[in-house]
Amino acid sequence: MKFPKSLPTCHQAVLERIVALLSKDPRICGVGCSGSYASDSMDEFSDLDFVIAVEPKHHEEVMAQRFEILNQFEDLVAAFTGEHVGEPRLVVSLFGGTNPIHVDFKFVALPDAAQRVDDTQILWQRGSCLHDAFASKEPQYPQPDAQWIEDRMWIWVHYAATKIARGELFETLEFISFLRITALSPLALQQAGLTPSGVRTLEKRLPEFASKLAKTVAVLEKGSLIAALEQCVVIYLEMRVKENITKNEEAKQVAMAYLETIK
Repeated sequence: MKFPKSLPTCHQAVLERIVALLSKDPRICGVGCSGSYASDSMDEFSDLDFVIAVEPKHHEEVMAQRFEILNQFEDLVAAFTGEHVGEPRLVVSLFGGTNPIHVDFKFVALPDAAQRVDDTQILWQRGSCLHDAFASKEPQYPQPDAQWIEDRMWIWVHYAATKIARGELFETLEFISFLRITALSPLALQQAGLTPSGVRTLEKRLPEFASKLAKTVAVLEKGSLIAALEQCVVIYLEMRVKENITKNEEAKQVAMAYLETIK
């Protein structure tokens, strides 16, 4: 295997053990690695994101036996499935040792391996099966839809304002975080021609925007939350002018007028 230059030594040791064991299972036909491994941007804190391609006729069986398969690793200390992120094929795990490592395993039927968000690197395959699956479709990262955001933004702003007015301060903190992750950061990254992966490494990728976004981080106090929500609106309006969308000015006026009433 040819490894990325950024792969830490401790990660490489775990990766090699995983590939060596999984490649012995005749039902598994390929193993790839995505995420920071694929982009050669790893560090000591990185996850290992495995894509495990399974022969379609064995996929259901392997899915049922995922934990039996993974429990063969002596340094696996905990694992759970990924329904919380809408991906039941995923197993999220922790490998122990001197440097504990977060490891994700996504078990997919071979044809489904083509549906990927990045240029997943092949670690091992039977013949050229995984290479052929990848060649059938280009990777595509989910992109934010500016119209989808506009159709929701002013309802979101009003909702957050009602939570502030009611005194649900923790709820508002969480909702402003939702706005950062779901709308503001992905749209800013998309407009900059970068992968719209929420707020991950935003400080490095878009430092000027990150400085603006920092003003949306509030403390548990009404005035701070109002200022943070207003900053969300300022940031959004700056980005909205760059988008060819149908703007709901009436909804904007209603939401912003209500926000003024709670000050």
